[in-house]
Amino acid sequence: MPVLDFEKSKTQLQEFLSGLLKLARINLRFEIRPGPTGSSAGSSPGNANDEVRAPELTADFSGPDTDILLAKGGELLEALEEVSGRFLRLPTEERGRISFDSRDFKMLRIEELKLVAQTAAEMVVKSGAPFALSPMNSRDRRVVHLALKGNTAVRTESEGGGPYRKVVIFPAAMKP
Repeated sequence: MPVLDFEKSKTQLQEFLSGLLKLARINLRFEIRPGPTGSSAGSSPGNANDEVRAPELTADFSGPDTDILLAKGGELLEALEEVSGRFLRLPTEERGRISFDSRDFKMLRIEELKLVAQTAAEMVVKSGAPFALSPMNSRDRRVVHLALKGNTAVRTESEGGGPYRKVVIFPAAMKP
């Protein structure tokens, strides 16, 4: 997979996002920067990010309408990122090459997902019954899978399709 041309992508995204936010009358500022270097930049051993490729381009949003951007679990932030990936003509499997954030929302979301995964795994171990998490996007599912990767008492699988795809946590002894 070739590296993004940062300067070209930055210019295109600045024009696209500025126009989109103006049309939507959303009062936000953003700064586009190159992503951290290295395949697992910013992660530490045992972190759910260990096997997640670092984005090549990041955008950080701020301003009076940040609450709108982060409402409902960051749906608008995620939508802007998705639409921007399409605008840059990135194939679906390469949209992780860009990452948008505001107020460290994504880092906090990762920590929340890791806690949910650990709590659900404890419930599965105690009950012996599988537990399905709510549907989530592929990035969030990946965080859950990686958070439980080292837990030998459980195993995880993604089930369902499209927006209904979710992680199910099974006791390790339960046959697939």
